[in-house]
Amino acid sequence: MRDEIATPILPERLRPRDGRFGSGPSKVRPEAVAALAAAAPGYLGTSHRQQPVTSVVARIRAGLAELFDLPAGYEVALGNGGATLFWDLATFSLIRRRSQHLVFGEFSAKFAAAVAGAPHLDPPDRIESPAGSHPQPRPDPAVDLYALTHNETSTGVAMPVRRPVGAGGLVCVDATSGAGGLPVDPRELDVYYFAPQKAFAGDGGLWVALLSPAAIERVGEIAASGRWIPATLDLAAALELSRADQTLNTPALATLFLLAHQVDWLNAQGGLAWATKRCEESAGIVYGWAESSGYTTPFVADPAMRSHTVATVDLDPSVDAAAISRALRASGIVDTEPYRKLGRNQLRIGMYPAVDPADLETLTQAIDWLAGRG
Repeated sequence: MRDEIATPILPERLRPRDGRFGSGPSKVRPEAVAALAAAAPGYLGTSHRQQPVTSVVARIRAGLAELFDLPAGYEVALGNGGATLFWDLATFSLIRRRSQHLVFGEFSAKFAAAVAGAPHLDPPDRIESPAGSHPQPRPDPAVDLYALTHNETSTGVAMPVRRPVGAGGLVCVDATSGAGGLPVDPRELDVYYFAPQKAFAGDGGLWVALLSPAAIERVGEIAASGRWIPATLDLAAALELSRADQTLNTPALATLFLLAHQVDWLNAQGGLAWATKRCEESAGIVYGWAESSGYTTPFVADPAMRSHTVATVDLDPSVDAAAISRALRASGIVDTEPYRKLGRNQLRIGMYPAVDPADLETLTQAIDWLAGRG
């Protein structure tokens, strides 16, 4: 493709109403930003130990319990630092001795690496598969925590969340780019953790975890065992504070508000069933285009493994994906670049519930128009 592809400006008919298609940070709905601005005088700049903020945390916890239809005994905990910090938290507060990790992309590999570096734990059991696929867990009596990933953000691979048959350990699921957009049954897991900058249309810097009674028991057991745990990685302390609708240290108040607003919005639209249906519709648009176009192919070959929240689409070598992304950005359509370490001639497209399927339809037409100019 000639270099001129980097500069053309799309005609108005090929510009989505909202041009944000990032896989994280993702589109934040304008209505949420307006609501934050309206609430700001009595909310931003106030103490996180007081009612204006604790009431927002209470909304988050109650709203997520409703969204995921949490069974009796399950609780919602949250804290500062994002899902990356939760990997370290798990090494101190959730894993007794040994964990098993399904590794099929950048982020699932990072959790396994965090555990491998923990001197108080046994080396983790890694089960790997090539990028674009996912492996299956393998029950092992020596494993006390199974680390699964609902949606691998780097590759656009999703896997169903189910307890490994015959496994006795906790099932701990990284759901950062899957929660709120993919179906899940909480009974199939013990820990479901995520950050709000993807399907929950907020900013990063916060982790949220849905905890089963078994997980809560494990947290208490480890806390009472005498293991040294840094305060910021102490899930028992985070859970206690969450029950009081607080966090250990000062959180980003805007992040809390945007998360609460998105959870309220999802529940008002019809909850997780509505959100997953909307993401399924969006995925049908993007993958249908990728399969029918002569120069595009879904990176994930098996349709059953294709994410409905993050799509990865390979382009024919004759079409420069980086040039396409630059041209889209020049017209206000942003964050379609692939994950940097995957190193493919590829586009990566966020399809979270806040993204209008009609905008995704327009995006595919815009890409076709740009590709046709090469």
